[in-house]
Order: sequence, then structure tokens, then C-alpha cells
Amino acid sequence: MPKTSPSSRRGRLLRRGAALLVLLAVAGYLAVQYVTGGARTPGCAVVSAEGDGTRYEFTPEQAVNAATIAAVGTGRGLPERAVTIALATALQESALRNIGHGDRDSLGLFQQRPSQGWGTEQQIMDPTYAAGAFYEHLVKVPDYTRLPLTQAAQRVQRSGFPEAYAKHEPDAELLAAALTGRAAATLTCDGRPETAPTAGTDRVRAALVRDFGRDALQSAAAEVGGTASPSPAGARS
Repeated sequence: MPKTSPSSRRGRLLRRGAALLVLLAVAGYLAVQYVTGGARTPGCAVVSAEGDGTRYEFTPEQAVNAATIAAVGTGRGLPERAVTIALATALQESALRNIGHGDRDSLGLFQQRPSQGWGTEQQIMDPTYAAGAFYEHLVKVPDYTRLPLTQAAQRVQRSGFPEAYAKHEPDAELLAAALTGRAAATLTCDGRPETAPTAGTDRVRAALVRDFGRDALQSAAAEVGGTASPSPAGARS
């Protein structure tokens, strides 16, 4: 078995730490917004630091799912291009929502199919597992970082509409740059007014559960901390 150098171990730890910080930053910011209140409808936006007005608006649930996808990729030491491909795929397949339905038996963020070896229904509905399964297939695609995004995504997904991934590339690039820490893009979120400080901790927690649907952050933190998801046996068709 080849030995791992101390510098390589330090690099992996730094990448995992950076990924975990991304998740904690998103979770912490959203929690503050829920506690302090905000707009009547909760929402988030990532705004480019280039000053060109580029922005992507999404819900708190979508923000957490995007941060989870980015954290899993970063925690595995993958390049930003891998995160961009994963985010564009999830934008097309589910609009970054962890949905429990789809074409035939497709489920989750990436619309992965239990019947095609992607895992059990419970596994696929775990955003961390789903992201990990996507990356495990992506890294097996030769030169995936040099391929057009549509081709790289299609080699993994085997979609009936492969060209659809391309339209999400600009948004995915903006999100990936912000969530991997490369760009100083601004993430802002507004919370629910009924979860102001007088509402108490229980109501804040209930609002978070209601909007996010599941505790994606805890499982993603385990992933970037070094707990890998099981490997699916096949690919979607």
C-alpha cells in the first residue's frame, strides 16, 4: 500500500475543513436570519463579486442542497469544475430540490434510480449520499474537467435530454465559485418573520425543518469529515 505524505494529509484536511466551513457558514447565516426575521417569504441570493450584476436567487432549501453538493466535492479534494458539473446537473434534474418523485423510479437531487444500481430509495434521498454517488461516477469519466459540461454530465446521467444541462452552466459556475471559496461572491438570505427571537428556539427549529425538509447539514458534515458514502453499483439509464 502506497504511503501518504504528511503534506498530502494536510492538504486533504485543509480541503475538508474548507468544505465544512462552507456548510457551517451557510447554516449559521440562515439560522441568524430565521432568528432575527426578515422578508415574509424566505429566500437567498448569491451575487457575483465582479460588479456585473450577475446573481442567482434560490430558496433556503436550495441553498443548503447547493452547499451540500459543494461541500461533498470539496471534501473529496475534487476541482471546482467537478462542483460546477454537479450543481448544473442538480439544477436541471431537480432544481436543487430533494424531490421524492420523477421519471419512473427517479428520486432526489440528481434523479438517480434505485433500479439502476444507484442505491436504495433512502440512500438516494440523502443529499450527501446522492452527491457522493454522482462524484464517484464523474471521476471515472476520462478528462471530465476538459469536456464540455453537457458531455461530462451526460456520461454520468445518461439523460434523454442531454443538451438541457448547458443552460445551467452560468448559474452553476457562480454557485461553485462562491461555495468553494474561490470568489468573494455574496450570499444573503431572508428568514420568516414569525420566527423572530420571541418565537423561541423550538419554533426556529421547526421553521428550519419545515423549509429544509431534512437535516442535510449533519450528514454532509460527516462526509467532509471523512465518512464516505457507499458506492452505487450502476448508472442511470
